[in-house]
Amino acid sequence: MSPTQRHLDPDQVRRYVAASLGPAPGVTDCGPLAGGGFAAVWWATLDDGRAVALKVGPPPHVPLLRYERDMIGAEARYLRLVAARAPAVPVPPLLHHGRDPVLGDWLLTGLLPGRTLWDLTRAGVEVGPLRAQLGRALAALHGVTGDRYGYDGGRTGAPTWRGAYTAMLDDLLADAADWSVPLPVPAARIRELVDRHAGVLDAVRRPALLHFDGWAGNVLALDDPDGTPRLTGLVDGERHLWGDPLLDLVSPLLFRRAEDEPDDPLVRAYRAAAPFPLDAGARRRLGLYRLHLYLLMTVEMPSRGITAESDPGRVAQLAGLLDAELSDLDSA
Repeated sequence: MSPTQRHLDPDQVRRYVAASLGPAPGVTDCGPLAGGGFAAVWWATLDDGRAVALKVGPPPHVPLLRYERDMIGAEARYLRLVAARAPAVPVPPLLHHGRDPVLGDWLLTGLLPGRTLWDLTRAGVEVGPLRAQLGRALAALHGVTGDRYGYDGGRTGAPTWRGAYTAMLDDLLADAADWSVPLPVPAARIRELVDRHAGVLDAVRRPALLHFDGWAGNVLALDDPDGTPRLTGLVDGERHLWGDPLLDLVSPLLFRRAEDEPDDPLVRAYRAAAPFPLDAGARRRLGLYRLHLYLLMTVEMPSRGITAESDPGRVAQLAGLLDAELSDLDSA
């Protein structure tokens, strides 16, 4: 378990459900849900027939990365936003967001049905149509416009996308220093390259609502009668922010390059719904966004309890990916 994940048991789950919904309904069964690394997440069935998901934030004494402050509250705000302003995007219905000195910060939502895109892909299922549905859902999400770039709730942001992106990057570099995370190149070198290319971010003139964490483990689907997977959920929106829609093409094509795969079903469907050119400026922005994601995945390792021993290939893989993006920026 990650140090940020509370240890839960069935009795505690019942306490959270009662604190959310009152003494009735009761919990008939429950168990942990795998896949996440930040919060503790359990499913539960209630005696009124409902299936729910409980997500509980870290204990107050656990150190977090700068952007992770109030992430449970951030997800509650995201779910309300999407339900009100992008109802075509399937997200869990928010039943309760609670804060308590003892219980901490938690969400209770409806439990969406389906298997993850990650599981379907590993099982050899044809997921092209599902990825196209995800592309269209992301385009619908990006139709929601905010009034500021970056994170909400008083966290890092700015009046411009360039200002927000560079501030978020600075936060990650400060986190790396705080946690003594070794980087493949000095932090000053990363900042210098970003500063050199940050002007391309000024092309972004509207703060779109971004999921940011749309990797295959956060995409749910059910089989239609003909066996074709149908999108039923885009979950775990606690990392949402406001900015460039192109940022949301990085996690769904994790460790790949969207600009090199224009015929990927997700990219093709997204561009059909929300056209954008894959020109030099877009390519450089995508490179900056991959740099940000690989840096985040590197910096979060100590706070998640991930070591070179527990995940042997991660350090080398991320170092190689970061180096490739930095080399591309250096030669651009």
